[in-house]
Amino acid sequence: MSEFVTAVGLVLVIEGLVYAFLPRHLKQVMTTVERIPDETLRFGGLIAVAAGVAVVWIARTLIAGS
Repeated sequence: MSEFVTAVGLVLVIEGLVYAFLPRHLKQVMTTVERIPDETLRFGGLIAVAAGVAVVWIARTLIAGS
């Protein structure tokens, strides 16, 4: 459970850095995202989830296992 809380904390740190240092750019990105079709966003989200699972799996099995 502590690893999950750590992961959530890291997500908040990364998102906080974006809001703190790139607020104008973030607003432009949000405006652009509004024009992207839902299906495209959904597919991109699924790709991001798969990449995240792969990174966690690699970290757990290959890197930590060495």
